[in-house]
This record gives sequence, C-alpha cells and structure tokens, in this order.
Amino acid sequence: MKTIAVNEYTFEHYANAFKALADSKRLKLLNELCSRGQVCVCDLCEIMEMTQSKLSYHLKILLDVDLITQEKKGKWNYYELNQMQVNHLLSPELCCLFRPTC
Repeated sequence: MKTIAVNEYTFEHYANAFKALADSKRLKLLNELCSRGQVCVCDLCEIMEMTQSKLSYHLKILLDVDLITQEKKGKWNYYELNQMQVNHLLSPELCCLFRPTC
C-alpha cells in the first residue's frame, strides 16, 4: 500500500471533510445524491423537506470540502455526489495515517 504525504494541510483537509459529514441532514443529502445522481436544487428542497435557505447552507458546506459538485443550468443549480472525493475519503490510504505500517 502506498504512503501518502502527511502535513498540516492533509490533517486539515480530512478534519474539514469529517466535520461536513458529522451531520445527519448532510449524510442524508449525500445518500440522496448517490441514489438519484444529478438533482436540481428545487427537487432537493422537496426530497429533503427543507427550505431552500436551509438546504443551501448544507450544500455550501459539502461544496466547500468538494464532496459534491454544482452545475448551473439556466437559472437552476444541479448538484451531484463527487464520487472520486468520497472514494478518496473512504480509501485505504486514509487508514495508513493511523497504522504503524501499511
């Protein structure tokens, strides 16, 4: 297994990503995006049973740590799970930070 470079940025990146995941609404949101693919914000409001302002707050947090992507189509924003970033976050490489040898 390959070793990843460890520095303050690495720890900060993971800390921020895990903070973003430490909320049941955001976990549900990620799950919905995973199962539905790209979804319009207007549909997400209905799916998540949230106002657009509350939903936007949670979407911004997930966008800031790159767990989702945003695409503007006309006047609507569409969101999608960033599968590559999720896979990286859940990868064996992260586990190497907490094992004496990999």
